[in-house]
Amino acid sequence: MIAIVDYNLGNLRSVEKAVRRVGYDCTVTRDRDILEKSSKLILPGVGNFIQAMENLKKFGLTELLTELVIGHRKPILGICLGMQVMTTFSEEGECSGLDWVKADTKRFRLQNHKVPHIGWNTLEVNKKHPSGIIPDPADEFYFVHSYYVSCENDADILFTTSYEITFTSGFLRENIMGVQFHPEKSHLSGLKILKYFLSD
Repeated sequence: MIAIVDYNLGNLRSVEKAVRRVGYDCTVTRDRDILEKSSKLILPGVGNFIQAMENLKKFGLTELLTELVIGHRKPILGICLGMQVMTTFSEEGECSGLDWVKADTKRFRLQNHKVPHIGWNTLEVNKKHPSGIIPDPADEFYFVHSYYVSCENDADILFTTSYEITFTSGFLRENIMGVQFHPEKSHLSGLKILKYFLSD
């Protein structure tokens, strides 16, 4: 069973539909027993970093997820804001994150491109995922974000994307994976990423 973490932020049903479409049973939940028994976790997210951290704390998920992910090394995929809250710190509200990956979440400060970054863009692969994730260079993925992740350790960077600057659009640190784009909104290209993560 795949558990999609419900903390009242994110397009949970779209993620659920995408997971089922690639052939996996899943549930949207914040129930401790289900999260503990699940084989993998997905942490989606749309919205504000501070609100995300407050909701995780309010529902008792901060310590539980850290126990499962860091303590028991349960595989997890963070999507968009779900990726960002895995970092150490965010400029959005000057707020601390879960600190699972040594990285900061920074605001785009661009001269020639609009913020937020909305629309389709490509990925450059920085390292190979154990499952063999290698997106085709022509594959496009859907982004919508005003903040981006900057990893402290280059070895954690899985994908990068260019939008005036080059930013981390995917990271991988042991059992922790995050993607800035929305695989559930990225058609076949996104479903391929989801399937790789779930099948690993």
